[in-house]
Amino acid sequence: MKRIIDEVFFEAYAGDELRRGDDAATLPALAPGERLAFSTDSFVVSPHFFPGGDIGRLAVCGTVNDVATSGARPLYLSCGFILEEGYPIADLKRICQSMAVAAEEAGVKIVTGDTKVVNRGHGDGVFINTCGVGALAEGVALSGALCQPGDSVLVSGTLGDHGITIMSCRESLSFSAEVQSDAAPLNHLIADVLAAAPDVRCFRDPTRGGLASTLNELADQSQVSITVEEERIPVRDAVRGACDMLGYDPLQVANEGKMVCVVAADQAEAALAAMHASPYGRDAAIIGEVAEAQADRGPVVFVRNAFGGRRILDMLVGEQLPRIC
Repeated sequence: MKRIIDEVFFEAYAGDELRRGDDAATLPALAPGERLAFSTDSFVVSPHFFPGGDIGRLAVCGTVNDVATSGARPLYLSCGFILEEGYPIADLKRICQSMAVAAEEAGVKIVTGDTKVVNRGHGDGVFINTCGVGALAEGVALSGALCQPGDSVLVSGTLGDHGITIMSCRESLSFSAEVQSDAAPLNHLIADVLAAAPDVRCFRDPTRGGLASTLNELADQSQVSITVEEERIPVRDAVRGACDMLGYDPLQVANEGKMVCVVAADQAEAALAAMHASPYGRDAAIIGEVAEAQADRGPVVFVRNAFGGRRILDMLVGEQLPRIC
């Protein structure tokens, strides 16, 4: 995916806004001092319905979260449906109702859209594209390129829930404890963290590639190294057990309702308290810190275990689980 983005899309038409590599572009508005945050995403998850959510909830939450990572207040969404001929109207209504509930929770409005129908056998039921627009207050400037040595790294909750849920649905796996998707709108959590800790450098949602890919992206953007403590990283026992059984690293498994936050160290506890006060941040933790990049290695991410040993945490190569969102 990264190679396609770099060698095809960037090479063809990327400007400064796109090359920043953040989840949402920040753009000047018409009035002086005002800015917009704008993001788009497409959702092709299979199956369409799963414990904890469905493709509709995923579409709203994913785009709301991408806009919110810039520090903006998400306001409006567009929604485009690509439907396969013969898709059940009852399922479509269920998806749309789920989108309405998620949008109301996030405080956003779905204001425009489009619908196309493709021939039977050419669309796998339904695909959804959403775009989001938000208002960015003057003085707010967040980016993955702003991480500094000494900063703290936080995560808003347990990792790997969404990816393992989708895998269990596809493979009819059962676990002793219930596992369900973490899909959730996190814009209110982000706003609370910014109010409590104004020196946040960036937010990033660890979707495809999980925490590992997200931290490697941030390290590369800021040209720093990052070390996280394995014992501090929250992972549910059922998810860890499933990863052990399937041969996955839970730090590389996708999430859809979690947020990575890099913040100045002296405000890390305030940011953590704000996360804990949110229903979607009760399992939040400070998991590591940012340091200068090593001269012989450049940007790199390490995991330190309980015994003090370190290993390199690599970005996920390939696609561990296709059509995860």
